[in-house]
Parts: sequence; structure tokens; C-alpha cells
Amino acid sequence: MNNDLAPGGKLTGDALHQLIAKLYPIMRSITGPGVRESLAILQTLAPLDIHEVASGSQVLDWNVPDEWHFKSAWIADASGKRIIDSADSNLHVVNFSVPVEGEFTREQLLPHLHTLPDQPESIPYRTTYYAEQWGFCLSHKTLESMGDGPFQVRIDAQRKPGVLNYGELFICGKSDREVLVSTHICHPQLANDNLSGMVLAAALAASLSTSTPELSWRFVFVPGTIGAISWLEQNQSSLSPIVAGLVITGLGDNSDYHWKKTRDGSLWIDQLMAQVLNEAAPSTHTLLPFSPYGYDERQYCSPGFNLPVGRLTRGVHGTFAQYHTSEDNLDFVTASGLSQSLELLEKIAAAANRDIIYQNLSPYGEPQLGRRGLYSALGANNDPGKLQMSLLWLLNQSDGQTSLSTIAAKSGISMSDLDEAARLLEEHQLLAPVRHASAD
Repeated sequence: MNNDLAPGGKLTGDALHQLIAKLYPIMRSITGPGVRESLAILQTLAPLDIHEVASGSQVLDWNVPDEWHFKSAWIADASGKRIIDSADSNLHVVNFSVPVEGEFTREQLLPHLHTLPDQPESIPYRTTYYAEQWGFCLSHKTLESMGDGPFQVRIDAQRKPGVLNYGELFICGKSDREVLVSTHICHPQLANDNLSGMVLAAALAASLSTSTPELSWRFVFVPGTIGAISWLEQNQSSLSPIVAGLVITGLGDNSDYHWKKTRDGSLWIDQLMAQVLNEAAPSTHTLLPFSPYGYDERQYCSPGFNLPVGRLTRGVHGTFAQYHTSEDNLDFVTASGLSQSLELLEKIAAAANRDIIYQNLSPYGEPQLGRRGLYSALGANNDPGKLQMSLLWLLNQSDGQTSLSTIAAKSGISMSDLDEAARLLEEHQLLAPVRHASAD
């Protein structure tokens, strides 16, 4: 791995795209060697701990499936020419298929073939994690060109007892209050969903590891659904420090940002995300209401846990043509899209860490800022400037109840500018921190 991918290094969009390209060919699933290989690559960027949950373990209402070990899959015509071959695309085989070998007619084979008639040149992505089935995915154009057979069919794969793996990294902050960042790691050869989330989560972890943040941060890299459920099973007695969470996925393209709110819809993280998105992407973001359908926020927000977790994406799953198809490839994710998303995630982290509630220590009338060198000497100046407006807003609103994010929303001043001004007022003993906004 290049030095520019080392923890603490400057991660460019090109470097992130190169990492996605390295992960792209690996056959991943919810279990098996592809998951381990992918986590090992992510460890070159962030020092993840790799955990194991044995096959057959009961996790909440589920059981951990066996490992899936895949070698190859193909369909050949009577002449031996391969019409479909997993060597061309990992999506050609239904993920987690059981092994099969034999001769089939077209009629016999059709129930095992999956296409997208509305997107005739795209290969769909399908899975069979919890059923003893097998199948192939192909373009509808290829299906229409196939004759009546017979066809030779082979899937060389095996399900066998082993473990489910997931990665985790805890960054201890000055506070024991935690922000959870979760991303799924199971999809094969889909660049945006979710290699983008995987590399961006690792990149954010690397960035936060360069200093001690105000809050503690926990990153989990889990197979979709069963991985999140396994993590919750193993950690259900230690979830109380989590004050906010983000499921991140689909952040590598150039479409607008979307924040799917928490189950409650009006928690601290919802308010913070609204503010950061208003600052960073004022005309290119949408706030979505909570829904029990989606990614692993479904598990974290299940009523028994009800964690304060939302989801950050660019395009929303199921609303763009590339979703769960072969068009979600290395051309769909861009260096600029990845770079923008990492910058946004770093802004979210900075805002979360510094969303402090302050108390004005000189609340009776405005304190005399001029003699402290904090105010322009030109009394008739009609443009007080960004810093001075930040100072005035902070002094007026810092009543021991109002957070920086709330003041930012009221004033139209960015949280970073308010934070800079707050530190200045602290130095002059005009403001004192009361508590972090997540404590409310």
C-alpha cells in the first residue's frame, strides 16, 4: 500500500479509488475467505481488530450460517463454449449458491437464471444466503441469445462450518460517549454499494486516529444484516455509551447526499447532520424520514436497542439504475465523489466532536470586547465581520442550554467559525463549556 494510504496520511480521491480497485475483484459474501481478504486489505489503512463468531451460533433470533467457499461457476453450450463465466464477473453466480454440476435443457435452467429485462445489458446481483438454492445472473441480452441447449452447468462452491468475521476499531476520545460508524462488507464486485463505504469508513478512522478526539469513535465493518446482528448480540450489554451513529454506504458517486433520520427523527445526530449538510452541501442534500427498510440501521434501530443511528448515502438504494447491477463498477465511483464524501465525513466528525454547550460568564449586557482586542476599534463600521458576528452570537446564545449546532442554525454561521470564536472567548474567560450537546 502506498504511503499516502497510511494512517494519518493525506488520503486523496485517487488513493481511495485505487483501494476500491484492489478490493473490487474479490468474491465477498457474508462469510468466508473473501471477507477475511477484504478486511486484511482495510487493515493496511486502519488497524482493525478482526472478530469471529462460530457458524451455527445463535445471535438474537438468527443463526450464523456456514462459510461459503467459492471457486468458479459457468454455463457452457453443447460445443463447450462458456456462455456465462464467473471469471468475467463475480455477479454471474447467485451469491452463496450450493454446488451443482450437470446437463440441463433451457427449460430446466430458466428457473435458475436471473436477468433485468428493463436493463438488458446489465447483470443483476442476487443472493441465497438462507436457502439451499443455486443460480446464475446474466444480462437479458445474453439470455435471449441462448438456444434450447443442452447446457453444461457447474458451480464449484462449498458451504462448510467456520466463522463469521467482522472488523472493529475503537478510538478512545476524551469522553466515553461514543459515535458508532457502521458499514457493510459483504457485496462482491459492487463499487459504490459498498466498497465506497468500506474505504471511506477506514479512511475516516485513519484520520481520527491522528489525535485524541473529544468523543470516542467505534467503527464496525460487518456483513449486512447477520453481521450487524452478530455485533449487537456480542455487545448488547455495552451499548449505553453510544450517543450517535451513522451507517455509511453508497458514497462514491456524484449524486446528492441523503441523510435518513433515526427512528426518533429528532435526536442530536439528526439535528447535527441537518446543520452540517446545510453548510457543506446546501443545495444538494435531502433529509429522509426513518423507514424500517434499508441497510443495517434497521438492526441498530430495532425497538429493543433503539440506538440513535441514521444512514448517510449519496444516491438512495433502488432509485438509480446502477443499484445491485454490474453497472455499479469502477467507472460509477469517482475520485472526486470519494474525495467529497471523505471531506464531508471529516466535517461531520469535527462538528460532532465540538458541539459544545457553553455558558456566558459575563451575561449582563455585552462584555467590552474592545479592551480585550476582540472588537474593531471603528465604531461606525457597518460590516462587523465574520469573527465579530460569531462572538456576538455566542455571547447572546450561550445560556448553558444552547449548543453550537443550534447557534449555527440560528445565525447562519458555520460551526467551525463558531468553534474558533468560542475558543477565543474561553481564552478571555468569557465563556465556559457546560457539557457536550449529546448529553441532552
